[in-house]
This record gives sequence, C-alpha cells and structure tokens, in this order.
Amino acid sequence: MKLSEYVQYDAIGLGSLIAHGEMSPRELADTALQACAQINPKINAVIESWSPDLADVAPARESNSPLAGVPFLIKDVGVAMAGRKNEFGSRLAQGFTAAADSLLMRRFREAGLVTLGRTATPEFAWSGTTESTLCGPTRNPWNVAHGAGGSSGGAAAAVAAGIVPLAHATDAAGSIRIPSAASGVFGLKPTRGRVSNGLALEEAINGLAAQLGVSRSVRDSAALLDAVQGAAGGEPYAIAPPVGRYLAQVGIEPGKLRIGVMPQAWGGQRTQACVLERLAEAVRLCASLGHEVEEAEAPLGVSWEAFVHASSVLWSANIATWIDGIAGAMGRQPDLATLEPQTLAVYRTGRGIGAIEMVHALDLRNAVTRSVAAFFSRYDLLLTPTLPDLAPVLGTYAAGAETMDGHQWTDRVFGSSPFTPVFNAAGLPAMSVPLFQDAATGLPIGMQFVAPAGREDVLFQVAGQLERSLPWAGREPGVWASTVHA
Repeated sequence: MKLSEYVQYDAIGLGSLIAHGEMSPRELADTALQACAQINPKINAVIESWSPDLADVAPARESNSPLAGVPFLIKDVGVAMAGRKNEFGSRLAQGFTAAADSLLMRRFREAGLVTLGRTATPEFAWSGTTESTLCGPTRNPWNVAHGAGGSSGGAAAAVAAGIVPLAHATDAAGSIRIPSAASGVFGLKPTRGRVSNGLALEEAINGLAAQLGVSRSVRDSAALLDAVQGAAGGEPYAIAPPVGRYLAQVGIEPGKLRIGVMPQAWGGQRTQACVLERLAEAVRLCASLGHEVEEAEAPLGVSWEAFVHASSVLWSANIATWIDGIAGAMGRQPDLATLEPQTLAVYRTGRGIGAIEMVHALDLRNAVTRSVAAFFSRYDLLLTPTLPDLAPVLGTYAAGAETMDGHQWTDRVFGSSPFTPVFNAAGLPAMSVPLFQDAATGLPIGMQFVAPAGREDVLFQVAGQLERSLPWAGREPGVWASTVHA
C-alpha cells in the first residue's frame, strides 16, 4: 500500500480493510512504520517505534472491534505497556521500563489495536507545549516553526501528519484538546470516571485527569471510547455506562440544542481577533444547523486566582509524589541534572504542601464542579474557542521559567489555555473540533464544545453533524505522509 493510499483511510476504514481480508495487521503496521520513518524526523512526534511481535498482532485477529488491526501509538505518560519504556518525558525516568500492562493498555489490546510506539510528552505532562529536554521539541505539521500543543503534542502531531489515524492521549488541564486545536485534529476528553486511570494512577491528579485519544475522524474517537469505557471494580470514580454505542451516535442528528457561547475566558487572557472571527463563524454554522445560540458565561463560582492556586496545589503535590517514587526507583536525585527548571520548581512547591491546603484545594474543586454544572440547567452545550491564540512559536512558551515557583508555572500554563482546565476540575466531557484554519498563517483553530456530565453522546452527535457540514478530512498539512510513496 502506498502512503498516499494509506492516509486516505481513518482508523475504522483501515479496520474494514483488515476485516475483509484486503490487508493484514502486519502489512498495515509496516506501512505505518514506513510513514513514521519518513515523516517523524521532520516533526519529532514519535520518540520510540517498534515492529510488533506476534503477541501484539494476535488480538487483532480475535477482536470484533472496528479498530482491530489498526496501527496505534501510546503517549509516554498515563499508560504502561509491559516491557516498553515509560519515561514521562523526563531524564529522571530515562530508561524506566514497565513490568506489566496497565488496565487501559489491556483494553487497547483487547480492541485489537496494534501499538507501534510512544509519542512525545512534555516532562510529566505539565505544559501546554511538547518541548522536553529529554526528547526535544515536537513540531507542528502545519508549520514546523510552531509547537504542536501539549501535553499530548506528540500524539496530535503524529495523527495530523498521517503517521497513524488514531493515538492515545491524556487530559488533566486540556492536554487532549490543546494539541487537537493546535494541530488540527479531533480530540474528546471524557467525563470523569468514564475511562479507567487504574491501577497505578487511580485518582489521577485527584480526578482532574482523563484519558482517550486524538483522531482525524469523529467516528474513530467514538469507537475508541466504546472500546475502553467503563471503570473497574473499586475505583474512586465511576459513572453509569452509556446506553448503546458511541459510534452509533456520530450519525444521529442531535435535534435543536441551546448553546451558550463564551468568547472570552475567565482569567483575563483576551482571545485574539483571528480566533474570535472563527468563533463567530462557528456560531453562524451552529445556527444554520438549527441550534439556538446566544452569548453566555459559565459561572466559575470562585475567583480565577483561587482556581489557579487550588489547581496548582493538586498538580504540585501529585507531581512531587511521582518524582519521589521515580527518583527512588531509578536511584537518581531530583535536581537540574534530571529535571527541567519548571518541573523542579513544581516539585519543590509540591513538597511544601500540607494536608490542610490539599483539603482546601479539593473543596474548591468541588465548588467549581457545582457552579459549572448549574450552567447546564439552562444550556445543552457550551461553545468556546479551544485556545485564545494560535499555536506558539517553539522556544517561547517556557521563557523565564527558571525564575518561577510551582504556582507561577501553573499560572503560565493556565494563562496560555484558560478555556480548558475548568472542565477538568468540573469533570465534564469536552471536545475540540478542528473546524477552521487561520487565513494568514494556515495554522489550525479548534472550537471547544462542553456538555453536562455523562453526555458524550450529545458531543459525538454534534461533532458528527459539524464534520458533515464542514468536512476537514481533505485538509493536508505541509508535513504529510502521502508526499512519500512506498
């Protein structure tokens, strides 16, 4: 199969070729690895790749999943694959190898996905850009001078460039949605408790983190959620299972919805004119589809400064715990030889956080959850830009980080992506839809839609409707696998 043919298929399309005997999982894996070899040096999205062994390919022959046999990549954080490195984007964890599959990894295998490598992440996934000292910067396939977003920037860049149609991603402050918007792919963060973070992560930053993936088509993400949704017994968060399959929702018209539109975020970071122009276009599109759309603001319930501080407490305490555990396992010291300046600052801040401050932070998280939930007593969905600006130029995001403490770094991260982290605190499902591109630069502009807890079905319905109305599948970035033939 030529790469120019390979990139014409989404994951379900490739799965159909396998199901009908037109391709084998091994042949598809070889094609994806060829795409990686040709394209990845230009964008640095995949930090390690491998040819699958029989144990990796065998489930593809046994699964009834529409994703069976599809080439797949996992992020270098959030999931563990037995016998493979899991380095968290950090020199502190360099060489660490997982002893066993995590629960989510087992579900990826059971779906028949064929994992071929790891994607880049910023150190401990705590940045809105993917530029680690360990692995170097991940470049945006639309413009390699710009970042691909973070923290799932490697996954988004790999999918956007056509290396794979679907890749694992995580999101604890926007890390699925930010790179989806920056790189021009689709990404949905599920409701808290929809996808297991167990066993090692358990609450995953006290309930802020969720896992799923990024894709070029809406139906691929829906099929992935069908494959991996559901909590295991005894987990701290769980939610009622969906009625039916998410994949079926993509083709269903959602009916008339009431959509609140929020052009400006809570923290004072002003949305740039080029993004506001596309938001207005999204409003017109939604109205043309029969939805009732009006400007509205989702109440945060606390000050932005209090929200950022409480989030920083949770992030810093959790990262400090991870770092102590990894340092002990690897026999290394947490210092500037093993950690980036901002991560070391977060670690030191986290080590100084006490139990009472943690309880206050959790109380504030709960207050935000209740306040934001009240918005959805009046509206079916919230529409915002995913990001207030275009993807930043590489090398600019962490400027001055060496003088920051952990709270100041959190303020930097939240200030660059103020529309996304509130919905991690609230535990709500949210998606970034790659509707537009900036006319001047060609860089993607994503729009975020947020739904009430448990209503991923409505998000997939709306995403499918938008995809049919304003298709993005035919857009090709400058770095694109089909430019090289097998």
